[in-house]
Amino acid sequence: MAIEITGSYRFLKPRPEWLARRQEAILEPERPIFDAHHHIWEQDGNPYLLDELVADLDTGHNVVGTVFIEAHYGHRVDGPVALRPVAETERIDRLAQEAGRRGRPGICAGIVGFADLMLGDDVAPVLEAHAAAAPARFKGIRHFVSHDPAFPDGIIVKPAPPGLLGTATYRAGLRQVGRHGLSYDAMLYHRQIPELTAVATLLPDLPIVLDHYGSILGVGPFAAKPRETFEAWRKDLAALAACPNVWIKLGGMSMVICGGRWHEDELPPGSDALAQAWRPYFETAIELFGVERCMFESNFPVDKGMVSYPVLWNAFKRLAAAFTESEKSALFHDNACRFYRITVS
Repeated sequence: MAIEITGSYRFLKPRPEWLARRQEAILEPERPIFDAHHHIWEQDGNPYLLDELVADLDTGHNVVGTVFIEAHYGHRVDGPVALRPVAETERIDRLAQEAGRRGRPGICAGIVGFADLMLGDDVAPVLEAHAAAAPARFKGIRHFVSHDPAFPDGIIVKPAPPGLLGTATYRAGLRQVGRHGLSYDAMLYHRQIPELTAVATLLPDLPIVLDHYGSILGVGPFAAKPRETFEAWRKDLAALAACPNVWIKLGGMSMVICGGRWHEDELPPGSDALAQAWRPYFETAIELFGVERCMFESNFPVDKGMVSYPVLWNAFKRLAAAFTESEKSALFHDNACRFYRITVS
């Protein structure tokens, strides 16, 4: 089962020949990286499986481990509907074992799967089935709540019903996530951040991480008002950051929905241009959350439509260039392991 894509802004198909036009020396090649967010899928006939992932990881940076985030990859098509997503966790756990046999034991060391949180308390058996499928790797749940009234048909993926985070049933599902010792990846659009703040305040013991800076929209009616969008996002993010159980992922800004148009250029972007474009968001997140609750993510292969893996991480290293060694270690490696409870030898 693939992600149901609707709306006007589809995932960009990676173009390896175009990406290869931009070559850069790897900055700080020895620095250990734990990629906090990537996918495995076969979306639209464009597979991103173990071979494709390893090819990106082996482009020069020292990526010692990764966290897989659900992508509706390989759900079962029969059996109880609630349990069908467990097949994704089973497949990724097997993929991780294969990576280990190839000498890459850190690949998919963390698995974040899907469970329908609108099951409320009845989601508990689904969480237990995920944990049984990958007892050493299963770490959390992501269930899209992405919805913006400006895009009733969706932006990339099918829109979630409005207001899910505010429903008693969804919140009961989130409580079960916390009771099972798991974390919650929040996938939403930037105008929904106050809804997440309300949940984080209500459930202070639930570890929450905001994906992709909050997916700041820069298309449709938002394209003409980037400053207004930024200021509204910053204000809402400040309230969210006041919740100590919430962390944030620094990445995903190469998604087409964020308004970037580098894919239209003759040459792919360089890391210096990307760092310059992303610095206001990065510095805001660091200011509000502190280094200790931030982590870098590739969001591959989604972001691969605009930037290559080596250039992406070079851009992140440029953003963090002035930080101390311990701060860099936290952003690039340690925080992802802490949040997802991953033990690294």
